[in-house]
Amino acid sequence: MSALDSIDSLLFSLARAFCTPLAVFIQIQGCMICLILALGWACAAYVRNREIKRMKDGMRCGNSFSFLCHDISELEHSNQIKLPRVTVVMPLKGFGEHNLLNWRSQVTSLYGGPLEFLFVVESKEDPAYHSVLRLLQEFKDDVDAKVVVAGLSTTCSQKIHNQLVGVENMHKDSKYVLFLDDDVRLHPGTIGALTTEMEKNPEIFIQTGYPLDLPSGSLGSYCIYEYHMPCSMGFATGGKTFFLWGGCMMMHADDFRLDRYGVVSGLRDGGYSDDMTLAALAGAHNRLITSPPVAVFPHPLASDLSFGRYWNYLRKQTFVLESYISKVNWIMNRALFSSHCYLSWGFAAPYFMALIHVAAVLRIYGKGYSLEETNITSGGEHTNFPC
Repeated sequence: MSALDSIDSLLFSLARAFCTPLAVFIQIQGCMICLILALGWACAAYVRNREIKRMKDGMRCGNSFSFLCHDISELEHSNQIKLPRVTVVMPLKGFGEHNLLNWRSQVTSLYGGPLEFLFVVESKEDPAYHSVLRLLQEFKDDVDAKVVVAGLSTTCSQKIHNQLVGVENMHKDSKYVLFLDDDVRLHPGTIGALTTEMEKNPEIFIQTGYPLDLPSGSLGSYCIYEYHMPCSMGFATGGKTFFLWGGCMMMHADDFRLDRYGVVSGLRDGGYSDDMTLAALAGAHNRLITSPPVAVFPHPLASDLSFGRYWNYLRKQTFVLESYISKVNWIMNRALFSSHCYLSWGFAAPYFMALIHVAAVLRIYGKGYSLEETNITSGGEHTNFPC
């Protein structure tokens, strides 16, 4: 049998190194992270299944519209005319593969109260401008909707600027404002469900939801899906949460009119990320953020989503953590970034170690090496592989 080549020697050396106490600790830690993720996803599934069961039970009891409301009497005209006015603000940029279907789902809501939609673009040159106009022509007088040109932002991110311009143009009688991204696909009863929760508990500062990514088959789409899955656990509480997703945020309109808690000034004066800024304000003023169990939004990912686009997205998400509005917020963002990096590597490292162990075993039996030939010298001592 010939001597081990350099690649085999490196492989066996790595395999032996991955049997040290530190390596074993890293592998056990990875198993614990996997168990915590599994527990979190199981709890999230329990919350969703509980809501689905409630809907099915309602249908069996004669409420064919239980997917819209718990009590069918809520759909009576005497109750519908009492519903508060809601303004939906949608900051737009560009025109993507699924945007038209998403916009159509947003404007075809079954909410029974007064409802207006404001599509906000930077300029008329934005590809979204003419696409939205064509969509609104289909509905004509059936939907109260218009396109607002916000102009170029100078003090904050363009998305936040579009949101604030939309708020400035909302109806004077609007009680709630709902911010939606152009990648959100709404259920017909979503706006009604969010409004009902706001009416039940006036202490709610923000209601949010989270996207359920639907990979298109490309590598980039599966990478984003994997990135979002752990984050989804923080929203699947069916109630109070500390997390906020900028794609869906319902708030009190008066919070913007009166600049309560510095909502407008905090966003306008240097704001980069709408959800991180508002979450920081909620934490600083001890305000309530909730995520109802029905606020789950199908999110089809683009078919041309490459790994390069995913990497760019990851860089932007990292940059978001560099923005802050207070010293406490800066410390929290740093802690979030550090913990995210540590847990991500702690999750991935055991898989790499296991791959090395499997490769070493396959190499030994594939090449017919004897255990004596796999002896390696480490720290002046002869040791055998496997350990």
